[in-house]
Amino acid sequence: MNNNTQGEDHQPKKESLDSRFNQTLRNVQGLLKGRSIPGKVLLTRRLELFDNSGIQHQSPSYQRSYSQNDAARSNDADKYMEGGVRNTNNSDSNATVNKLRSSASNIETSAREVKSVMGARSTDSARVLKFTKELSGQMIVVERLRELAWSGVPPYMRPDVWRLLLGYAPPNSDRREGVLRRKRLEYLDCVAQFYDIPDTERSDDEINMLRQIAVDCPRTVPDVAFFQQAQVQKSLERILYTWAIRHPASGYVQGINDLVTPFLVVFLSEYLDGSIDSWSISELSSANISNIEADCYWCLSQLLDGMQDHYTFAQPGIQRLVFKLKELVRRIDEPVSRHVEDQGLEFLQFAFRWFNCLLIRE
Repeated sequence: MNNNTQGEDHQPKKESLDSRFNQTLRNVQGLLKGRSIPGKVLLTRRLELFDNSGIQHQSPSYQRSYSQNDAARSNDADKYMEGGVRNTNNSDSNATVNKLRSSASNIETSAREVKSVMGARSTDSARVLKFTKELSGQMIVVERLRELAWSGVPPYMRPDVWRLLLGYAPPNSDRREGVLRRKRLEYLDCVAQFYDIPDTERSDDEINMLRQIAVDCPRTVPDVAFFQQAQVQKSLERILYTWAIRHPASGYVQGINDLVTPFLVVFLSEYLDGSIDSWSISELSSANISNIEADCYWCLSQLLDGMQDHYTFAQPGIQRLVFKLKELVRRIDEPVSRHVEDQGLEFLQFAFRWFNCLLIRE
């Protein structure tokens, strides 16, 4: 009689454990479908309206709120697991409890991963959608693109966005391919005309300038192994020398070599995957290298055209900016300004390189 009673008491307990285990499995399935996380966070996906063109105004974003029902189920399960471990010696019950524990642990891990990944992805996808919408039009509104780019550009979109913002690529998509092809051929003609010639055809000033560039190229970003590759330094040399010959008002000035490096990295990223530490320019064809050099050359030219007095005699543009910085510090933080003066320091002594290299070395 007692044995029958114990068997009957055990049966509901086992069924209860099985039902809780099944409920946990259903919760895990809901988690994988993006619905709920038992006892922790409820992820809800907020869908935005579409305009007539079918392009979403904002990317899907995720909000989180605590689910009291799920929390209650989780707390009850935790209490039951503790009581079950203390009060039962049945092997089937122990196995079920262990499964429940394992499932709860997996849910906790999945919850942490989902929260971090979804938070980043929702923000990134929103920006990607906005850039995609701006870049997909036949005529790009550069001012709108510039405003959008102020907070950063998705890495794989930077080559196209930089070409547009610097005025190298035209905003009209119908003309863009033809203009880029023509400008790249023009760069190759300049290299053949000015660089690929013997020193006997150069003036003494041009020889000295080429030698200075050849000295500075190995010093460019010396702590990054990629820039120490011989082919990379040769590309830098061609870009810098060709630019200097075509801009005799300033010629080559130390510091311009640093300004090329962001362009080189961004345009190389169209052809090379992974981290820059694993890049090898020897993997690229000569045609691709020529296109990258041309894009760097023209973007550098567009950049420096607006600040060429930074590199003419006495560099008046830099001196003007240093003076503005000094006045700005004096108005915003007078104690710091007074301390610099008391120490006999000139802003030009420490701020010159900031403006000469546009903070690239800092």
